[in-house]
Amino acid sequence: MLIGVPKEIKNHEYRIGLTPAGARELIDHGHQVIVQKDGGTAIGLTDELYERAGAQIIDTAEEIFAKADMIIKVKEPQPVECKMLREGQVLYTYLHLAPDPEQTRGLVESGCTAIAYETVTDKRGGLPLLAPMSEVAGRMSIQAGAHALEKAQGGSGVLLGGVPGVKPANVLVIGGGVVGINAARMAMGLNARVTILDRSLERLKYLDELYGDRITTLYSTADAIEECLRYADLVIGAVLIPGAAAPKLVTRAQLGLMKPGSVLVDVAIDQGGCFETSKATTHQHPTYDVDGIVHYCVANMPGGVARTSTFALTNATLPFAVQLANKGAKRAMFEDIHLLNGLNVHAGQITYEAVARDLGYTYVPAAKALG
Repeated sequence: MLIGVPKEIKNHEYRIGLTPAGARELIDHGHQVIVQKDGGTAIGLTDELYERAGAQIIDTAEEIFAKADMIIKVKEPQPVECKMLREGQVLYTYLHLAPDPEQTRGLVESGCTAIAYETVTDKRGGLPLLAPMSEVAGRMSIQAGAHALEKAQGGSGVLLGGVPGVKPANVLVIGGGVVGINAARMAMGLNARVTILDRSLERLKYLDELYGDRITTLYSTADAIEECLRYADLVIGAVLIPGAAAPKLVTRAQLGLMKPGSVLVDVAIDQGGCFETSKATTHQHPTYDVDGIVHYCVANMPGGVARTSTFALTNATLPFAVQLANKGAKRAMFEDIHLLNGLNVHAGQITYEAVARDLGYTYVPAAKALG
């Protein structure tokens, strides 16, 4: 199979879909890999490193999309990239379709086979290709939030960990999954006071056993959220419904409960965000103010630490990429239900139920669409 790795073109996105080691692994399995010129140069993955691994360097994205049987990316295809996709071509990347009707329409019209990292599953019911970026985003959410709390950034001027004689900040984490637990770990490491809200009693029990009195765990209700907002200096939105739009858990009216200069970091922004006032921002312009509350809603947060993120992502995505290349997409998905769960679009059909429901498409089960 001929595998193409284009350079990412989203604002301040320096990650790349495959490391040189990943390219070598696919080449060792008998496949060809073409990589766009300077695709990884910004994070030290030079064209020379890819050539040493056996990959061919291609000047333009247009040529890569025209030649490749499978495209491996990081972020969702931008409109110009959607137009380059073709019928029968495999796209393997993050998609986050539920809040993005334009991209969905572009993929449907292309006729391609689009496999979303964020809906591939594992035997434990987890999301193994989303997890590494969720770990990065969870940890970054605290350092981004701590920076946004600085007075020069529009925040309240509170130091997350305080100092002797001055109390630390209160950090509220809504959602106790991968993002939430990584955010909590970072916040605790900086000596902040941390509260985690979740609706899974099993998860709350696990967190309580893990961290004891270092954190406060609360069952998530509208009342609990409102009560916590009153004293929170930093709120991390870490709620995920796989493949679907994120629920709006904090309304604009509830911002009035918060202290001026408090900060909201919406890690669920790729799925539409879990705060009513959230709108996607970029690393270039990461924050904005609503009613005196600072919002940080960068849609490609892990791109800020692109080298770490690229290696972590390739570690997770490579085994499935090898399956797709070795067996062909159709056979690979029929033989691996977890990979099949990643199929979101095929031959003009929406094959992920939550996406079809949220965007008003007819849902066609993945196996039926492929069959």
